[in-house]
Amino acid sequence: MSSPTSGDYALELRAVRKSFGKSEIIRGADLAVKPGERVAVIGPNGAGKSTLFNLISGRFHPSSGDILLHGERINHLKPYEINRRGLSRSFQVSNLFTRLSVFENIRCAVLWSMGYKYAFWKFLAELDDANDRAEEVLEMIKLDKRRDVLAMNLTYAEARALEIGITIAGGSSVILLDEPTAGMSKSETNRFIQLIREVTEGKTLLTVEHDMGVVFGLADKIAVLVYGEVIAFDTPDAVRANARVQEAYLGSVLAEVHA
Repeated sequence: MSSPTSGDYALELRAVRKSFGKSEIIRGADLAVKPGERVAVIGPNGAGKSTLFNLISGRFHPSSGDILLHGERINHLKPYEINRRGLSRSFQVSNLFTRLSVFENIRCAVLWSMGYKYAFWKFLAELDDANDRAEEVLEMIKLDKRRDVLAMNLTYAEARALEIGITIAGGSSVILLDEPTAGMSKSETNRFIQLIREVTEGKTLLTVEHDMGVVFGLADKIAVLVYGEVIAFDTPDAVRANARVQEAYLGSVLAEVHA
């Protein structure tokens, strides 16, 4: 059987390192995510999870190593250039146009992907395909009945749903979600897991999560990041049984999940 090549992966990290001055935060991280996989990145505070996301999405550039998106090296591309190649991300804190409606927020997110650049002579209301796509996304994230509400007036859970809607609106094939359920109640979290599953169907998902219930309810695989290194990358059951993972990070927590 032949070995996998770069083209077999939606996202690949090869010996990625990132230093800030004398502090090395990411220390030779390796990761290879296949198309359609849902991967949760877990690890203790200070492990480098946010830095890793910032490297993948182009906010930071690696000190060394390579990051590939669908086999294409993206190390030194700007965030918007990476986005246009099919990768989109959300952030821990919702980043919305608060004085625009829910519908208008989504429509802003779909315009570029549908070929609409800045043109002062075009009326947005006349862009039928963009408006139809925005309505479709609103239904996907269950906010169609809130379409005309200003983003500033949404509940916390609704704002997070809108953030995910903006993330997927452009049709990216690789989605990065940074702690999507942070601050939610248990019932909100359970609904959100199902929402994420639905809107990322057929896409590649990489998410940072601290809630082990979310991790085991959502992920096909788990990547464990400790001191800037991926010490394990496997199925949830295999990671839960991994002695090195238990010793380095989770202890008995994994064994208690779904007990």
